[in-house]
Amino acid sequence: MATQAFLCFFLFLSLLCITINGEVHQHEFIVQEKSVKRLCKAHNIVTVNGMFPGPTLEVNDGDTLVVRVVNRVRYNVTIHWHGVRQMRTGWADGPEFITQCPIRPGGAYTYRFTIQGQVGTLWWHAHSSWLRATVYGALIIHPKKGSSYPFSLPKREVPILLGEWWDTNPIDVVNAATRTGAAPNISDAFTINGQPGDLYKCSSKETTVIPVTAGETNLFRFINSGLNTELFVSIAGHTMTVVGADASYTKPFKTSVLMLGPGQTTDVLVNTDQPPARYYIAARAYSSAQGLPFDNTTTTAIVQYKNTCCSGQPGSQPILPTLPAFNDTNSATAFGAGIKSPAPVKIPSPVNENLFFTIGLGLLECPSGRRCGGPNNTIFAASMNNFSFVLPSTVSLLQAHQLRVSNVFSADFPAAPPVQFDYTGANISRALWQPIKSTKVYKLKYGSVVQIVLQGTNIVAAENHPIHLHGYDFYIMATGFGNFNSATDTAKFNLVDPPLRNTVGVPVNGWAVIRFVADNPGVWLMHCHLDVHITWGLAMAFLVEDGFGELETLEAPPPDLPEC
Repeated sequence: MATQAFLCFFLFLSLLCITINGEVHQHEFIVQEKSVKRLCKAHNIVTVNGMFPGPTLEVNDGDTLVVRVVNRVRYNVTIHWHGVRQMRTGWADGPEFITQCPIRPGGAYTYRFTIQGQVGTLWWHAHSSWLRATVYGALIIHPKKGSSYPFSLPKREVPILLGEWWDTNPIDVVNAATRTGAAPNISDAFTINGQPGDLYKCSSKETTVIPVTAGETNLFRFINSGLNTELFVSIAGHTMTVVGADASYTKPFKTSVLMLGPGQTTDVLVNTDQPPARYYIAARAYSSAQGLPFDNTTTTAIVQYKNTCCSGQPGSQPILPTLPAFNDTNSATAFGAGIKSPAPVKIPSPVNENLFFTIGLGLLECPSGRRCGGPNNTIFAASMNNFSFVLPSTVSLLQAHQLRVSNVFSADFPAAPPVQFDYTGANISRALWQPIKSTKVYKLKYGSVVQIVLQGTNIVAAENHPIHLHGYDFYIMATGFGNFNSATDTAKFNLVDPPLRNTVGVPVNGWAVIRFVADNPGVWLMHCHLDVHITWGLAMAFLVEDGFGELETLEAPPPDLPEC
């Protein structure tokens, strides 16, 4: 008994030290409309504090964020802190109807959470309908005070947020598609820090310019904030050294091109060792799905050396990099394979939960008497293990779990697909194309080691899926093409230095295997970060049970948690 009392006192002191050593950062986010002009046209967009992109938040590892969000628009709003572990603070995670009911028009909610054991680049974004199109910003986590980077201190650090732009209200775009069951309209432009760049009409004067000085090293923090497009990125004439991804350090490696799926971040060092001039940063789509429309435009920003001048002056035309072709899967694969942990890691084992999830598209039958916009009068859908996820509407999953509200979800999400078939084959039976709409979760015991095979399918169209898991980082054990074969593909696992990520690209017509320890109680959404796919149901949720004692138990909900 005395030993137990001592341990409790020791843990109390440890938590007290964390609070004392870390700072508390308080912010207010006013969600409001603002008129902006892009592509020759002005219209209102939803912003935070009138900024697009929204404010960059900077903290140190161990700090606490307190962000009061006030909703002054006509839509429901939530904010998700993408990649933040949210240890025991699931109420602050943000996905609508998963961990909270949305903030209604005129309402407010304060997100409170501490960042621990994470350093690098994350971001925040709306997690309600398609508000993420314009409601997003960078979240920069510096090392603890007194600590430093495992590389030389850069001269400057620059967040570079890649986005998508619709020349209309993006909420209208998704609502129109939902009404008919069709695919939503593709974006009209890509952006870098909110600007399309001078390859688009009416955009030259506002192109993002990053000033640099010759002979220095800068840290560029790339974030793919786009809704529905994976992006290749390159800087003309310059090699990038990757040093971090998803707020984890990586083994440094050099590359001329990056590929980021929506939700992913990549930190790179760039030496300004070229002749002083103006160089384009350029980004364009990686579109792996054959035959489907995509935004085939290119966004640019300018890296401008000191004492070089602006557009129209002699020698001022920026140099454009060569980007991979839109369907260059080899380049995307090679980049992903280069990301590894900086040192050998202790792989979680033994595995307690061996899960196999198919992920992909589907088609639902059109209701009688309606005309639907999907192929052959159908409705587009998406699913995991043939279940198309439906958000609750009267209470969040986390509240339903905590308050034991019945008939909101069922805890019987299957550990394997109900039917086994040739997942990546060319002739998949049409009987397998129609998923079942449901709200299912999979229960995990606290502390269990979980391994998931994420298997892409060739139903409707195969493509690369960026799968994001809330509340957790995970090790990517391996990726590959075709159908996962446990007898042969486990030999491909990286058991030395697998990368630690929060979003994994599941290759087109291929698979990825991830592993993590279920050490964070709550309800955690796992979904494709192509927003069109989560709209169609490509998601599920884990219900991680409490462990023993306060430090393994979900905190109580805050008093201002929004009501449905």
